[in-house]
Formats: sequence, structure tokens, C-alpha cells
Amino acid sequence: MHDAGSCFHCGEPIPRGENRHVLIKGEPKPVCCAGCEAVASLISGAGLDGYYRIRTAPAPRPDDAAAGPDEWDVFDRPQAQQNCVRPFDDSRSEATLLVENISCAACAWLIEHSLRQLDGVDEVQVNPASGRALIRFEPAKAPLSRLMRAMARLGYRPHPTGSGESAAVAERRAALKRLAVAGFGMMQVSTFAVSVWFGAFQGIDPVYRDFMNAVSWLVSTPVLFYAGRPFFIGALRDLRARRIGMDVPVALALVLAYAASIWNALQGSDLVYFDSVTMFVFFLLIGRYVEMTARHKAAHTTEALAQLVPATARRLQDGVETRVAVAELGIGDIVAVAPGEAVPADGVVVWGESRLDESMLTGESKPQRRGVGEPVVAGSVNVSHPFRLRVERLGQDTVLSTIGRLLDRAQAQRPRLAHAADWIASRFVVAVLFIAAGVYAYWWPSDPALAFQAALAVLVVSCPCALGLATPSALVAGTDRLAQSGLLVARADALETLAKVTHVVFDKTGTLTTGAIAIDQVRPLADVSGDEAMRLAAALEQHSAHPIAHAFAEVDSPYHAERVEAHAGQGLEGWIGGRRLRIGTPAFVAAISGSPAATVPADEAGWIALGDEQRTLALFRLIDHIRPEAAAVLETLRQLGMELEIASGDQAEPVAAVAERLGISRYASRLTPADKLAHIRALQRAGAVVAVVGDGVNDAPVLAGADVSIALGSGTALAQTSAAMVLLGDSLRPIAEGVAIARRTARVVRQNLGWALLYNVLALPLAASGWLLPWMAAIGMSVSSLVVVLNAMQLNRRRPVDAAADTQPLAIKEAC
Repeated sequence: MHDAGSCFHCGEPIPRGENRHVLIKGEPKPVCCAGCEAVASLISGAGLDGYYRIRTAPAPRPDDAAAGPDEWDVFDRPQAQQNCVRPFDDSRSEATLLVENISCAACAWLIEHSLRQLDGVDEVQVNPASGRALIRFEPAKAPLSRLMRAMARLGYRPHPTGSGESAAVAERRAALKRLAVAGFGMMQVSTFAVSVWFGAFQGIDPVYRDFMNAVSWLVSTPVLFYAGRPFFIGALRDLRARRIGMDVPVALALVLAYAASIWNALQGSDLVYFDSVTMFVFFLLIGRYVEMTARHKAAHTTEALAQLVPATARRLQDGVETRVAVAELGIGDIVAVAPGEAVPADGVVVWGESRLDESMLTGESKPQRRGVGEPVVAGSVNVSHPFRLRVERLGQDTVLSTIGRLLDRAQAQRPRLAHAADWIASRFVVAVLFIAAGVYAYWWPSDPALAFQAALAVLVVSCPCALGLATPSALVAGTDRLAQSGLLVARADALETLAKVTHVVFDKTGTLTTGAIAIDQVRPLADVSGDEAMRLAAALEQHSAHPIAHAFAEVDSPYHAERVEAHAGQGLEGWIGGRRLRIGTPAFVAAISGSPAATVPADEAGWIALGDEQRTLALFRLIDHIRPEAAAVLETLRQLGMELEIASGDQAEPVAAVAERLGISRYASRLTPADKLAHIRALQRAGAVVAVVGDGVNDAPVLAGADVSIALGSGTALAQTSAAMVLLGDSLRPIAEGVAIARRTARVVRQNLGWALLYNVLALPLAASGWLLPWMAAIGMSVSSLVVVLNAMQLNRRRPVDAAADTQPLAIKEAC
């Protein structure tokens, strides 16, 4: 029923004073705006009123921006079509588009019937499940821009996709076809089987029994060889690789049941198992379909990241604004970004100031302010004011693409735990084959019919699918959940190790502090002015990505430094006009002149020095601010049972000050990378499982040596490469949530493995004793697989950190 106070088309409330109506089937219907009035009139005028009768949800509100002519004209250019349009024949092309706002089959019906009325459109297929439209059209008569504009006017905004269907869509479609064939066959064969069973008690004419067995044979054949084809392919692949995988007992059970049923049916026996064959295939396909859905859901994070980048951008050239495809942008182009638009490429703001929503990238819901000179990343959304950026990275070089590659790598890799589970499952399969043979040999002398039935039930009920899915399903779900929270897993074993962490060691500068270091005081020590010392220091620091270098970024220096080398934990050394200089710790700077290190005030912290081969030239006092979220994150980690430490290369005074403010009792200062690594090794020898959180070049060796390492997303590329996990945003909050998620994942793995083992311990004796019929075994095996997958999928739900439940570190491996 339609609410009189809401729009007939989109369902939104009608604004006060708005009095618009459209005629649908001769009856006036209220609408909320001119856009809905135009679309509803278009639908009615095209004779598509039936859409309103069959829809199950209100239509989307029309996109007002769809009226702009340049919005869609850009998609008529070859560069914009290269990834979504392909030739079909000499005159026709085929386009694949991703469509927003499709909520039911009626939405797909409306898009199909609307586009088919356009001259030059041959075929339109819209899949409401995947939100994809496949359009076959003649570009000479119906340009792609016209098709996309027509969809947008209906409220279904299209986006170009890669050429053809994704592998996930194709896999899901094939799985659904097989599931449908297996389900239909199971229902039919079960009906015939029930008739034969009842007939065995009440008396049935052998002619009718043989007829029903023959029909069951006919129906079960496509179920076995079409719907069950993946099991045979998997079994053959395993045997060719000279290994016994989980598909081997499945395929063996299906072939034996099918062959025995044919033989018994030809002999006129009642002992046929066509119903068991179809049930086994159907229920096993259900379990694998649920597992596939969970896998695709985890992989959807990468696809969603790729869809954040808009297809077009507004490029400014010689004062003229032109909408172009993102593929046409080049490095150095100036791009305008209006409120509500997504940033098309990584770049630097050159005009304006705004706030950007980076939640999909970082998990941080609060929009971040960005002004002139500050970086912006592709995929973030402008939420307040217009600005312009200079393009610095495009395509595969953007932060967004890097995140996607790291996530793909983590999901593609198999951790040690998954290999261990596979090893156990493979040994279990071999054991099952021997047990089935033993059961058959035991029952054969006394009851040959029961011998085959019991052996078949053992093969089916003990298929280690649940055991094989227990670990990977949980790890994939946990990895995806961590990415959603802003903590990207870059190495396969990181999630497993994070669940066992007992100690967290933080760097100070750029990690516990903001890294936005500023120069508070300049103290010349020789015949060099403060301004000259600043210019020399800035020339050296231009070659560094360390947070300290940002303090000198605004200094305009006429000098150019050459042969600049970074000495991890100490400073920089380089040449300016044939003069060798150093900037860094006072001791490091004094070493090249052989003079004593410059004395810094005992009651003050944060001093670095600048000097040449003759003397120390100046001292700079730097100030840094503690991250606003640091105290809360550290407190949560304490509640989770963590031991917290600071290991910094900075001087003692600033390190002590930060430790005191954050309540950290164990800290060390003036550590070189070798010292930090030695400290980590000492903790590990004492039995600690250590996580290191760092940022900067001098953290890279320590990150590589930790049990699990976490680098801030704003850190240098070397640090991120060394790290097993990367914080996507400029916040420490995901660390505490990540530990809790890792421990929940460990618990789910233990639950899954416990369930899989308990199920097999209980089901195997029942099957061997003949209590379980083969069709019962098929249901039991499938249910056990569904339980572990559904249990793993609960990790995708967002929930707050529960310190009471997540306090103790969990060793996943112990569950094996």
C-alpha cells in the first residue's frame, strides 16, 4: 500500500507545499519533486506502468546531476570505453556496466524495458543479484553516453566496469546452475524412492518398482555428471598430483553408490542409492556455495576499493574546465573536485581547503581537513568545499591500488596454520579410505548389503570438508574484518601471530606522537646566523622522509645537497658546495669534526645539531605532540593484557616525557636500529610474543625482526614493506580493535576445529555400525561444513572491543 504522505515513485516524504501529481493507469499519484514527476511520467508514457505493480521496494530518487551533458558524453571517447566496451560484430558493441540502487527484480525489469525502447539497442540483461548490466548496442545509433544517461535519469546510476563478467560472478552463476539441477533431481528421485520404500512394505508390482528405479537412474545421471562435475575434476586433479584430497572420497562414494544402484536396479533389487547420490551432491553443493559466498564477500573489499575511484574528472587546462576520463589524466594535471565528488587520483591540494571522507580507506569515520600543500588520496570523498589538486600518482601507483594489491596478496597467501590443517585433512582422508575398507570387510561375511551401505556411509559422513574449511574460512573472514577496521594484513601469518601477542613495543616519533614536528628554537654556535643554519639544514632534510624533515619543509633554501646518506637512528650526512655536513644527534654531528658534542640544556628535550668537518654550527629544538587517541588506545591494550614499551632513537628527555604522559613505565632512548633489534630479541628469548609499531626508515629492521609488525600508513615505503600489517589511516585506534579481532578469530578457529573433530568422532562409529543410511550421512556431512562457515562469517559483524572476553592471548596452533 502506498502512503498518501510519501512520494509514489521514490517513497520519500513529500515536502510541505509541494503539489505534484502524475497519472498512473488514469489515477493521479503524488510525487515529491520535479525529478520524480519526470521519471514517473516517462515510465507511464513508455507503457511501463507494470513496474509499479511488480516492484518490491520504492524506486531510487532520480540523480539531479544526470542532466549535465558533459557527465556522460565523456564515455563516448575510446579511452573511457577501453575497460567496459568490447566489439561484438562489425556494427555492434557490448558493454558491461555496474549499476547502483538495484534492489529487486522490478528494478532490473524497468532498466531492461526502458533501454530496449531506444533505437540501436539490441539486447539488455540486468542481473539484480550482481548489479551488472550487459548491453548489446549499435554505437552509431545509440552512443554509450545516451544509454548511461537514460539509466541515470531513472535513478539507476551506471559505472563502467572491467570487460566482461568478473570471475566471482561467473563462478556464482555456474554454482547456482549446478545447485538448481541437483535440487530438482533430488526432489524427483526422493519422491520415487519414498514410493519404492512404501511399496516394499505394502507390496509393489516389480514392473512399477523397476520403472521408478529406471526414472531415478535417468534423473540422477545429470545430477551426478553435471552438478557433481566439480568433485570429479577435483579428485582427478588430486590424483594426478599424487595426493589424496578431500574430493577423492566424495567422488569415490558417488561413483560407488551410482554404480551399485545401476547393478542392483538391473538385478531387480530394492537396494538402490540414487536418492543418496542426489542428496549427497545437493547438500555438498549447498555447503560449498555458502563457503564460496563467504570467500567472495571477503574478496569484495578489494573490488569495493577499486570502485571508489570515479570514472571521470574535471581537468583544468588554460583556464578551461573539461570533463575527461580518469584514464586520460596525466601527472601534473590540475583537477577540480566539487563537494560530493570523489578524488580521482593521488595528488597535492594547490587551491582551496576542504574536509575529506576517507572512511573506506582508513576506517576513520570523521572527515579529515586538507589544505594547500597537503596530500589527498584517490577514492576519498570531498564533503565540504571545492578544491583543486595537482595529480602526482595515477592508476596502479596510487595508495588505493597499493592497498588493493596488499590485500590481494594477503588473501592469496596461505598461512602456516592453513597448511597444517590441509596436512591433517589429507592424512584423515587416507585414514577414512582404510576405515571404509575395513568396515566393508567386517560386515561382508554376515551381511553383504549392509557392508556396502556402511562403507558408503563412512566415506560420505567422514569427508573432511568441515576440517578443511575450519581454518581458512575463519582466517579469510578475520582478514577482511581487519581491513574494514583500518588495519591491513600484508602477510599471511600476521593474523595468527597477532592473536598471541603479549608485548607491544612502540616507536615514539611519528607513532605515539603526531610526527608533525615544528622548530621551537634555533641556537647558532658559530659564525653562522640562525637563518643560514636553517637553510643548510633544509637542504639536507629535503632528501629524508623522516618526520623531522617536515619541520624544515617550509624553509626556502638556495642550496642543493648531494650524496645525502641516512644513518639510521642518528641523522643525515651530505655535501653542499663541496662542504661535508651532518644533521642529527649532537654526538653524530660532532663525530666528523672530532670535537666534543654540543651541550644541550639538561632540563630541555628535543635538540638536534648541525655541523661540518670543523665544528658544530647550530642547535635546533624540536617539539612534537602526542597523538590525541594514543592514551585511550594504550589503555585498551592494557585491558587486553598487553605489556607496553617505548623503544626510541630519540634523546632520553623527550622519550621520558612521552612515557610519563602515557603511563608507560618501560622505555628506552637513544637506541640505534641494532639496539632496538637486540631489545626485541631479548624479549623474544624471555618467551614474549612481540608486536612492534613504528614509522620511518630506522624502524624497518626492527619491523622485520618482530613477531608481528605494524607500520603506519603514512610511513615510508621501506617501513611498510617490512611490516606484516599496515595501518591505513593516521590513527592508532585500529591496533586495539585488531588485537581483539585476531583473538576472536583464534577462538572461532578453535571452535571450528573442535566441532569438526567432535562431529567425526561421533558420526564415524554410527556410520560404521550401519545406523546411518547414506542419505543421512550426506546431510550430516553438509551440515558440519555449514556450521564452520557460518561460524566464521560472524567475524564480519562489527562489535566493540570486549576486554573481558579478549584478555588472554590465544595460540591458534594449539587447537591443531
